Amino acid sequence: MVLHLSDTHFGTEKPEVTSALLQLAQEVRPDIAILSGDVTQRARRDQFAAARRFIDALAAPVKLVIPGNHDIPLFNIFARVFKPYGNYRRVFGHTLEPQFSNHDVLVIGVNATRPWRHADGEVSAKQIEHVSQQLQRASPDQLRIVAVHQPVFVERESDKENLLHGHQQAIKAWAAAGADLILSGHIHLAYVRNLGLALPDVTRSLWTLSAGTAVSKRVREGKPNSVNLIRYDATQPRRCQVERWDFDVTSSRFMVAETKLLELS
Repeated sequence: MVLHLSDTHFGTEKPEVTSALLQLAQEVRPDIAILSGDVTQRARRDQFAAARRFIDALAAPVKLVIPGNHDIPLFNIFARVFKPYGNYRRVFGHTLEPQFSNHDVLVIGVNATRPWRHADGEVSAKQIEHVSQQLQRASPDQLRIVAVHQPVFVERESDKENLLHGHQQAIKAWAAAGADLILSGHIHLAYVRNLGLALPDVTRSLWTLSAGTAVSKRVREGKPNSVNLIRYDATQPRRCQVERWDFDVTSSRFMVAETKLLELS
């Protein structure tokens, strides 16, 4: 089981939601937790320290974190130019593109942040090729996941400005290389879409999963805090179940809000 959370924005977190998410993880015990960027609000040391405490308390034996645009200093121009990932690396280590592989799943993290951009993400031709090579080495039974901060697909015209630069080339290449899921965040809206049905250049099932903000007060359009749970059994026919869990104010718990069964190629 994979827990996908995004946009925690520590520095703006809601304590009751943070506690509820830790409780959910304690109850469901995911094998892997993936935090797809915007770990902090302003990339400050105290915000990263709070994020580290949260990650350490999260009940998952494997935890992968990638940076988002908010994890690079905005107002400290010197740090943004010369040490953009200084505070991030201090708590999460040197690698910005973590990977994990076992019998059931392959997860490939992609760092799409660029210090010279404010909010936009970008994936280079070199990154696209590297991810493709890793996907091609996956075993037939593995669930093949790519995690990136900015979305490769959006449902609303107004969100197109948030699309990952290079997303068209990435989708085409990663679909051909065998990707099953592309996880993202950034826009604080949760949705699941089969790119094989939405885009003409994709000829197989490739699903994109966007996550809402996990614990921050920076919710969008009144949508609740939410996370995704991905259930996959490598011994069964190739499909996975995606559950969106929303924070319920009345019970102060995360509750299942939507369940989808995704057929994989």
